[in-house]
Amino acid sequence: MPAVVRGGRRQSSASAPQRGTASPRRGVSKAARGGGNAPVVGGKFAAVGKLDLSPRAVVISILAGVVVLGAVLATGARAERIGASLSHGMDNMTAGMGLSLRRVHITGASAEATPAIQQALQLQAGQPITSLDLDALRGRVQSVGWVKEARVVRLLPDTLIVEVVEHDRLAVWQTGGKTFVIDANGKAIPGADAGRYPQLPLVVGKGADTAAADLLPLLAQRPRLAGRIDAMVRVDERRWDLRLKDGSLIQLPAVDQDSALIRLDALDQRDRLLDLGFARVDLRTPDTIAVRPGAGAAPA
Repeated sequence: MPAVVRGGRRQSSASAPQRGTASPRRGVSKAARGGGNAPVVGGKFAAVGKLDLSPRAVVISILAGVVVLGAVLATGARAERIGASLSHGMDNMTAGMGLSLRRVHITGASAEATPAIQQALQLQAGQPITSLDLDALRGRVQSVGWVKEARVVRLLPDTLIVEVVEHDRLAVWQTGGKTFVIDANGKAIPGADAGRYPQLPLVVGKGADTAAADLLPLLAQRPRLAGRIDAMVRVDERRWDLRLKDGSLIQLPAVDQDSALIRLDALDQRDRLLDLGFARVDLRTPDTIAVRPGAGAAPA
C-alpha cells in the first residue's frame, strides 16, 4: 500500500535515496565542473607523461642497454667496414662534385729542396681534397731537412698551397774530409749539396760549425777583407786563422776578435796592408800587430 506523505507529495519507499548517499547524477556533474582532487583523463592519453621508476623497470632498462652494447661490440670489424664504406662513399661524392686535387703549389722552396718536399707530400692527382689531413701534410713537409717551417692551405675546389721557409745557409763546413752546409745554428742541413753553394764562406775544423755564427757577422762588416778570404780555420776549438786567397794568413786571438779586426782595419787604411802581399799578420797579442812580409813583398 503506498505511503501517504503529509503535504500531498507521493513518494515510493523503494526510490527514495538514503541519507548520506550521493546521487550518481550529482557526482558526475561535480567532476565535469572540475571538482575533486584529480582531473579525469580519458582513454590512451592517461599514460602520457608518466615515468615508471620502479626497481623492476630500472633493472629492465639496464639489461636492455647491456644487450645493445653487446650487439654493437659483436659486429667487430663489420662496424669498421661500414664506416670505411661510408667514408669511401663521401669521397666519391665530393670527387663527383669537382672537389678533387688537381694542383699543388709549393712556394718559398729552393730548386734543390722542392723534389724532397714533393716526395714527402705523397699526393696524387684526383684525391678528394676535402679528406686531406692538413696537419699531417704539414708534419711531413717539416720533416724534410731543408724545411724550417711550413704551412699547408686548402684552396677549394682543387688546389693545395704549401708555403715553406727553409733554413738559412750560413756556411759550408769542412771536417774529417767531408763537407756540409750548415744553418745559422751551426746544424748541418740534411740533403744539402755543399758543391752547389760555392758562394758560401768555408769554415774548417772541429768546432767551426758552432763558432762560425760569431765570426761571420764581423767579417761581413769588412767587405775589403771578406772578399780576400778563402777559408776560416778553427784552431784548437779556441780561435781562428783566416787564410786568404793569395796564401797569406791572419791569426786572430781567442777573445775580443772585434778589437783585433779594428786594429787590422786601421793598419790597412794607413798602409794598405792587404795589398802588400804579406805572409802572416799576427793579431793574437793585444795592442800589437806582428807582420811577416811575403817573399815577393815590395819594400816599404
